Amino acid sequence: MALTGVQIFKLLPKTNCKECGVPTCLAFAMNLAAGKAELSQCPHVSEESKAQLSAASAPPIRTVEFGPPGPLAARAGGETVLFRHEKTFYNRTVLAVRIRDDEPAAEADGKLSRFKELRYVRVGLQLGADALALACASGNPGTFEALVKKASAATDAPVILMSDRPDAIKAALAHLKGKRPLVYAADAGNVDAMGAIAKEHGCPLAVRADGLEGVAALTEKLAGMGLHDLVIDPGSRTPRRVLEDQVAIRRLSIQKQLRPLGYPTIGLPCEMTDDPVKEAMLASLMIPKYAGIVVLGDIAGHTLFPLLLQRLNIYTDPQRPMKTDEGLYEFSSPGAESPVLVTSNFSLTYFIVSGEIENSRHPAFLLVLDTEGLSVLTSWAAGKFSGDRVAALVKKSGLDGKLQRKELVLPGAVASILGEVEEEISKGWKVHVGPREASAIPAYLKQTFA
Repeated sequence: MALTGVQIFKLLPKTNCKECGVPTCLAFAMNLAAGKAELSQCPHVSEESKAQLSAASAPPIRTVEFGPPGPLAARAGGETVLFRHEKTFYNRTVLAVRIRDDEPAAEADGKLSRFKELRYVRVGLQLGADALALACASGNPGTFEALVKKASAATDAPVILMSDRPDAIKAALAHLKGKRPLVYAADAGNVDAMGAIAKEHGCPLAVRADGLEGVAALTEKLAGMGLHDLVIDPGSRTPRRVLEDQVAIRRLSIQKQLRPLGYPTIGLPCEMTDDPVKEAMLASLMIPKYAGIVVLGDIAGHTLFPLLLQRLNIYTDPQRPMKTDEGLYEFSSPGAESPVLVTSNFSLTYFIVSGEIENSRHPAFLLVLDTEGLSVLTSWAAGKFSGDRVAALVKKSGLDGKLQRKELVLPGAVASILGEVEEEISKGWKVHVGPREASAIPAYLKQTFA
């Protein structure tokens, strides 16, 4: 950081309002200096102080955004730690699919189709590839321009333009106005021309060199031209070099505050193998260590889905359990005779249980208890899934006045609280112990409440 915690504190409003999430402005200043907080968390800082603190509050790795403004935009970088347990990783690795302009039309159409169709819902989140990497492999600007035009008409997804020819990039940009693509790549031979194009069109620019010294020289030159939204490709094309370079860039930018390397990186397993399984393996190396963007040659369900789950696990805050809102949920239009199942508000638990209830097609209510994002068994062990809390939630839900047949189903893993629930719940309720595994719910509902 450019300023110490005490220097930052002198520029803060000193209200100790706690709206930033910590008790005092001094504590917030120390967090800001350590890269554990962002200046935007302070609602009362003056514009003058913001200007002075911008350098101090900027993360050691710059956040680079490309693509159309709004929810479709892709973001890379912005990280402040080496290891996920230290804080969290923020901007998940952008997964891009490369389409070359020398590929047969049917092959290119297939990639576009798979890019749009391979979408998965997991714990309430929609997962899929994020961007298209359009490559000028033919060397013909006209052919490249036709591919860009075709892809732009097919989807509004973020785009990476891949060519070392400034004329090809310039022609392609004419079809992407307002979509702010990432231009890949500037090298020692074309850096001036590429830098001028990126500056003219307001696009982020990737730099490519063989080794960290070459990359640093290019980023320093482009920064001198007023370009700061940069992405780094150190030229690594073997697994060992990829790992070494990615870790070195992350360490040097975060620990040594080496500004010329303080940018997100791009990895290209598509240039390292033609085997889709090996490509997925290489991508799985780059996602945790520490690529901001990974470009794949193609995608298929059996290779993409594992990468999406790996990324989801790594870019989920380990200190904040994923949870669903407490409350009453309905499935298959339940009525006064329908059973009431209970579960915790850990997102994975909720979506598995609700999925099985939905698959059963049996009308049912699902009561989701706020267990602070813990699973059923874990929350029971922590005293958060107890008989009195379940009974209180039943009362709060208003089901007493809605149901004629009052039957409550507890998860099998917490059968031990059956007696406590029966004591605490209002009269007229019959309490059951359901299956331990969610997969048994459809059969259980059919047999018990036919």
